[in-house]
Amino acid sequence: MAKTPFISSWLALGIPLLATAAPLRYAEDRAPSIVHPIYATSMSEARLNELVFDGLFTDDHELKSQPDLAHSFSLAADRKSMTIDLATDVKWHDGVAFTAKDVVFTVDAMKNPATASTETGRVAWIKKVTAVNDHQLIIEFVGEEYSPEDKLHFKILPAHRFSGTALKRTDAFRSEPIGTGPFKLTSFNGDNSITLQAADESAQLPEIQMREVADKNYQAKLIMYESLEALVRVLPRDIATLQADRRIELYPYQTNSWWYVGFNLSQERFKDAKVREALSLMVDVPALLAPIGTGDRVSGPFVPSSPFYNHDVAPVSADPEAAKTLLLSAGYTWVGRQWMKGDQPLKIRIAAPDNLETAQDVIINLQAQLQSQGVVVEPDFLGGADWKQRIWKDHDYDLVLSQWSFDRNEDIYEQFHSKGARNFGAYANPEVDRLLDEARGSADPQRKKALLRQVHALISKDRPMVFLWTLDSYSALSARLRNVVVHPFYFFTWASEWALK
Repeated sequence: MAKTPFISSWLALGIPLLATAAPLRYAEDRAPSIVHPIYATSMSEARLNELVFDGLFTDDHELKSQPDLAHSFSLAADRKSMTIDLATDVKWHDGVAFTAKDVVFTVDAMKNPATASTETGRVAWIKKVTAVNDHQLIIEFVGEEYSPEDKLHFKILPAHRFSGTALKRTDAFRSEPIGTGPFKLTSFNGDNSITLQAADESAQLPEIQMREVADKNYQAKLIMYESLEALVRVLPRDIATLQADRRIELYPYQTNSWWYVGFNLSQERFKDAKVREALSLMVDVPALLAPIGTGDRVSGPFVPSSPFYNHDVAPVSADPEAAKTLLLSAGYTWVGRQWMKGDQPLKIRIAAPDNLETAQDVIINLQAQLQSQGVVVEPDFLGGADWKQRIWKDHDYDLVLSQWSFDRNEDIYEQFHSKGARNFGAYANPEVDRLLDEARGSADPQRKKALLRQVHALISKDRPMVFLWTLDSYSALSARLRNVVVHPFYFFTWASEWALK
């Protein structure tokens, strides 16, 4: 059932849209139905995880790793293990003491195949974790590690809340999460909002509320009417209006994410590189980007600011004539105003998650571009459950429009290795597999950089997808908020430092 927008419902009741001292209220296009770091698949879930859970290490404001649940650590001389001393004064939100057993449990659960987590790759480099005592542990690595603390940002789970390491997405924990983070989740509310209370009574922000506001236009109005204190991402068309409002501050940030149109390589027609190349050459990427904002074109699976981005590989430019030549050589014929193979038109279904902001605008424009060049296009916008079933499990699609978001490690192994847990497009290249395996095990950052730049070039040449862009992003926050620093990947990492005037 469609929900009544906050503004109209409140105004109808005669309730003034006035600011209050607390809580901090922010909007998501869709409320997460699960808060469980092992099974996080969206950025809205990741933002909640930042508030509820901690990792052994976290980022400081310079994006350098610093201890979080860890207190100190030492790396063995052979770089094949590390000893971590844990903080001794940490408790889970239910009052149980945090210990080394929780870290052992989390890693074992993530590595357990029965858990079926897409986060498994985050611990693939760990051979074993041993609890020396309640507040000290030893982590043994599969190979040498140069900066293992940079890979230990994943969230830790409470061992006492589970009966074993074979976790399930349907565990009660999904709606009753217990963490050690600065906020504890107190309720999923009837209006699809989520309420979190500060775990520390002396916190600057006593409460945070996540509110579901599907309409981006209403999100901008709500912060202007002081009925929200934060918007995670401002639409380009709203930037000038919000910037002119003295009650609102805009914060630019660079997300570590990029958009793409991916082929279903399990389909015979898309196994033909000529067909993938032809469709890629039909896409005018700058024309798709212009109506939704500004950003940088990408030619491969990293953002241009990444050390792994291969700047020698240029983004593909639209070339309709070359596309025609490729389709003819792939056995297609031009009949009337469309491409045919035998008696079948070249028809593709493009799926997109319905909670991906501006995706509808992109797909409508993409549909127009392709249909003007003789390709029949059927858009399909999928909800969360349908997306997981149709795309991830059944592979029932032709093309997808989506985005990948990464943390500071930019580990693309799961997306592009033939055995990767997130490789639903069935991409496979033995040389890419070899390079990804070597990069994951490399302790030398310069060697890793060289390997992943080769990966970038190979994937770009293979065309498993049309690489689109990384967007320029702005968040909007009330000017009443103080000490605000927005994390470029997760937004709320430093929210415990924020204060609401």
